[in-house]
Amino acid sequence: MRPNAKLMQASLTGALGGLLYGFDTVVISGIIDSVAKLYSLSPTGVGLTVAASPVGNILGCFCAGVIGQRIGTRAALRIAAAIYLCACLAAAFSIGWPMLLAARFVGGMAIGACSVLGPVYITAVPTLLFLILLLSIPLSPRWSVQRNQIDEAVRVLALVGAPDPKAELADIQSALQSEHATVHEPVFQWKYRYPLFLAIAIGAFNQLTGINAIFSYVHSIFTAAGFSQLSSDSQGIAIGATNLLFTLVGMAMIDKFGRKSLLIVGAIGTALCLSGVARVFYSNSHQSALLALLVGFIAFFALSQGLVVFVYIGEVFPNAVRSKGQGVGNASLATINTTILFTFPILAHHFNAGAPFVFFAAATVVQLIVVTLFFPETKGQTLEQLQRKLMRA
Repeated sequence: MRPNAKLMQASLTGALGGLLYGFDTVVISGIIDSVAKLYSLSPTGVGLTVAASPVGNILGCFCAGVIGQRIGTRAALRIAAAIYLCACLAAAFSIGWPMLLAARFVGGMAIGACSVLGPVYITAVPTLLFLILLLSIPLSPRWSVQRNQIDEAVRVLALVGAPDPKAELADIQSALQSEHATVHEPVFQWKYRYPLFLAIAIGAFNQLTGINAIFSYVHSIFTAAGFSQLSSDSQGIAIGATNLLFTLVGMAMIDKFGRKSLLIVGAIGTALCLSGVARVFYSNSHQSALLALLVGFIAFFALSQGLVVFVYIGEVFPNAVRSKGQGVGNASLATINTTILFTFPILAHHFNAGAPFVFFAAATVVQLIVVTLFFPETKGQTLEQLQRKLMRA
């Protein structure tokens, strides 16, 4: 499609759904030490506080698919954005640890819904911006076709720059017609085994890199290496800036080099950087290299897994079960994320701080092998073309 204002607005709206996921993770990293002191939390309590959001995320992922198919993606996203905004306010003004946990859980549900539903618009304060943009983006053409609003679907396709709106409309109608009899079918079926494998795998590998543990506990990581609190704050800023910069780099590269290529390059880079971090902690030397290693890790992650995961999950499922399939993939990500966030402070308290990084590095090597052998390239193909290709696998 030709780039234009409406297409960019829809893409930005979808991308902000993924941004909220990362934004929530970064926010907790800056306050978790203060929260732990305020409520006298043990390592288990710290883990529960950080993990409360991804626990809600799991539920949100599963619910979003069903709700999105019943009321439409745009309406579901509006509800999720409003809920997340309320949860943020509740967390900010919480009067005790239980209220903070509840607010993070509810906010996590909303983030899960946004991460599932937002990428639909990519293939066709941040929370407030997200909600405002949702008020003006058009309905999904596929949703309009399903409601027999053909003129509206053609209008939106032309609005976002489709080269031949009528030809793309025909492709959408053909795909929807073949799915009509099975629109309410479950996603867990043998014929969907390949898309399910891809979505679950990429969701799990995304978190097995340890990305959210590093973001959430960045101050603790640097403190364990002997840095002061002031130094840890500076390092955290450097890591966050790197994530933003290389996300933009990845956005410029994803359609040129493809999803699979970025995943392979990212896996090699992150494995090397994580191995270096583990060596710093186990050898108790070269602490000065820690920042460079973590910045390198974030750079490789941001331009590969961090950018590709939500787009890829949104591309590999047939239209009939796309929302449900996205829920499964995001639930896989959230489940691994929750487990790692909860156990990280406990393991760091009882074992060497480098142990988790050994595990993360090994998991990333496995990711490299699986992606190389089993992941198809999805760039440059419409959702309908991908559906035909993946269902024959």
